[in-house]
Amino acid sequence: MRAIRCNILRSVLASLLGLCGMAGAALGPVRAADEARPPLAIQFSLDRPIDAAAAPFVMAATGGLFTAEALSVTTNIAAGSPDAIARVAAGTSDFALVDINALMRFRDRDKQGVPPVKAVFVLFNKAPYAIIARKSRGVSSLSDIEGKNLGVAEGDLSIRLWPAVARLNGIKTASVKQSSISAAVREPMLSAGQIDAVTGFSYLSAINLRDRGVPADDLAVLKFADYGCEAYGFAVIVNPTLATAKPDAVRGFVRAVIRGVNLVIKDPMKATIEVVSRMDDGSREQELERLRTILRDNILTGEVKRSGIGGIDPARFERSIEQVAEDFKFQKRPQASDIFDDQFLPPLNGRLIN
Repeated sequence: MRAIRCNILRSVLASLLGLCGMAGAALGPVRAADEARPPLAIQFSLDRPIDAAAAPFVMAATGGLFTAEALSVTTNIAAGSPDAIARVAAGTSDFALVDINALMRFRDRDKQGVPPVKAVFVLFNKAPYAIIARKSRGVSSLSDIEGKNLGVAEGDLSIRLWPAVARLNGIKTASVKQSSISAAVREPMLSAGQIDAVTGFSYLSAINLRDRGVPADDLAVLKFADYGCEAYGFAVIVNPTLATAKPDAVRGFVRAVIRGVNLVIKDPMKATIEVVSRMDDGSREQELERLRTILRDNILTGEVKRSGIGGIDPARFERSIEQVAEDFKFQKRPQASDIFDDQFLPPLNGRLIN
């Protein structure tokens, strides 16, 4: 009887093994076909020259994360967010990293008949807008800016949210003298004491000023996010034709970027080395400090730790639209869904940051 049972068990096991073998044989050609599938060529635009803010994309490229998603990504540099958005709208770029608030304004002024460009992934959960001031010039807090000379570089994005921040904090904008300056002289003029403060990105001007010899304890970095600014910051946008025709490629791009963020968090020094190797005259020490500032202030926020990276809080986004509207007259006020499309994000467990 025992022998019969053993023979039956052997027969069952043999059958199972045979089925597994057949399944493996059937899967073999599929895997081979996937491996043989040529990668999809992708053009990706950064809205400014590479610096620490581009680290997740650099790590996604060097770590083979785009390749793993069957994407061959080539990066090009645009002349600001409006230019990068225009490239994506025209189809000369497939994706771009841009300021999502600039996207709102672009979409409102966009010509009829042009497919609507949307963001599909938010990298900066908090916008980096700030006023960077010298304490030795009498500015230590936001209220001190009244009666001071504020340098504003042409094309600066921070100044567009200044009216909302000023209103929220009871500051009379008319009491602040605004001097239009070139971006090239923003830090030199502040370090020379020719102006009292400048608008800019918190992770750029403040670190650049310290590199110019301005003592850290003489700098006041007044981040708009600390004074009621609801704005999100840099986000990935996609060409609408590509999003419709190849949604899996869009999802793959987003997955690769999320994994790139995780690589940056795991090893900021390695990410910095990779970034600096792609810069002209980049400083490893300076970009490492910049990267850590970005992670702390703009990416790894409380909202991201709770709800995962890449998405938006619709109620907060609606409030940010209202704040943008204080400096920009919309022809038609957008809704959050007009600007951001969450269908390409992975499930929450694929967006949680460790």
